[in-house]
Amino acid sequence: MKPRSPLQFDPLVAVAHLRAADAALGRVIARIGPFALEMHLAGSLFEAMLRSIVYQQLHGKAAATIHARVLAVLAAHGGIAPESVARATEAELRGAGLSRAKLAAILDLAAKCRDGVVPTLAAAAALSDEALEARLTEVRGIGPWTVHMLLIFTLGRPDVMPTGDFAIRLAFKKLYRKRCDPSSEAILKHARRWSPYRSVASWYLWRSLELPVQ
Repeated sequence: MKPRSPLQFDPLVAVAHLRAADAALGRVIARIGPFALEMHLAGSLFEAMLRSIVYQQLHGKAAATIHARVLAVLAAHGGIAPESVARATEAELRGAGLSRAKLAAILDLAAKCRDGVVPTLAAAAALSDEALEARLTEVRGIGPWTVHMLLIFTLGRPDVMPTGDFAIRLAFKKLYRKRCDPSSEAILKHARRWSPYRSVASWYLWRSLELPVQ
């Protein structure tokens, strides 16, 4: 299946809104430059969530290698789809490098896709961020942070504020010169001015940690 067109908003409009709404963030935007989110395109939510599960607590080549092996197992049983998980043996999937916990999560993901708990991309388009989070976090091993990353990087949703992300909290603390670690409530309160483009603000917060100290 061909990956869908990602962003659900105009980046130029979003950046203009953020620069007008928040002077401190505007200065960060000026230093970083144009919005250039690197998307993780997928042909289905099953495919996207499968990748998220495999990559949990892994980085770089190790995660990519295991992910490729899992996809190869599924391809041998009909393709990257929930039905292929049912046709593959647990030994084959474990042999691709999955831990027992990740295998259990993928089996649950496949079952919930087949049962309709995890919607198709077309059905997901009609659901709010909150409704999608409620549905997707029913899958074993999938929490709010994972869903927020899917909403931003796969579905291209404009107004996601991942306050549970350590780097977001750190960047917020540095940018606004907070003495203490900010609470989720404090970030959400400040981020009201960024709506409806909190995903874009989050991207700039992440990138701000890469800037040299002035």
